[in-house]
Amino acid sequence: MTGGFRTAAQLAEHSAGFEDDQTPLARAAQATVLVRAGIPQEQLSRPSETRVFVVANQKGGVGKTTSTVNLAAALTQLGQRVLVLDLDPQGNASTALNIEHRQGTPSTYELLVDGLSIVDLAKPCPDAAGLWVVPATIDLAGAEIELVSVVAREQRLKKAIDAHPRVGTAQAIGEERFDYVFIDCPPSLGLLTLNALVAGAEMLIPIQAEYYALEGLGQLLATVDMVRAHLNPDLAVSTILLTMYDARTRLAAGVAQEVREHFGDQVLKTAIPRSVRVSEAPSYAQTVMTYDPGSPGALSYLEAAREIVVRGSLQ
Repeated sequence: MTGGFRTAAQLAEHSAGFEDDQTPLARAAQATVLVRAGIPQEQLSRPSETRVFVVANQKGGVGKTTSTVNLAAALTQLGQRVLVLDLDPQGNASTALNIEHRQGTPSTYELLVDGLSIVDLAKPCPDAAGLWVVPATIDLAGAEIELVSVVAREQRLKKAIDAHPRVGTAQAIGEERFDYVFIDCPPSLGLLTLNALVAGAEMLIPIQAEYYALEGLGQLLATVDMVRAHLNPDLAVSTILLTMYDARTRLAAGVAQEVREHFGDQVLKTAIPRSVRVSEAPSYAQTVMTYDPGSPGALSYLEAAREIVVRGSLQ
């Protein structure tokens, strides 16, 4: 019986004894044991009201969907309740969270076009307690065309989120509220992304630590300014996450420095390393948080999620 613990539950009861000076191997082992046992790694204070994040970047391949699903799963490991809305017709977030999204499955298409409620569409993630998902199907690809003639078409997602009985303040809803809503956008600046920008209060931008990732960022920020001026004055770029970071290269360090100099405290201190395990996880219909909880990628996403929670509590 190593360390006096026979079960994962006993380890969880004594997890407060593991301080920051524990070795990386010990942290990885602890994370793996707790996740496999379905036990949150720690309980952080919940926000006083639901925080709605838009995860967007019109450049593809920057880790947008990967960051959405892994941050969402990581937050549940910190005792938070999370809702993920998949707005990408490719449905990659739905795949990683093990949610059915074949053509014809009730999805965000029915939410936007037919006006179905999130309550009727959200499904619990089988691998993460406290995580709910509204999937996306290929049907969503036609939603932009179908919404063109609809009155207040850019407000439909916001109305659906605001109408959810578990979205709001702790005072109004209580312990059953969602703490975080993540909207995973397609790699474009079309009507789907516009709906997300109108619905959200905070924007999370994943930026790949490579030069090309900086190109087009100005266009995205200009769009945010336009939305803020005309449709959603509460929208703020609160969080920027560096992804696919390779500490061995000068290029990655240079891009990271440039991003931090320009955006300051909006950039999370935690950068997500380039990781094979993070890339492998979706092929097993999992996030890296359950696929390999002790991997550097999983531990980095867990630390990034912790930063998001702590920053929110300080605001």
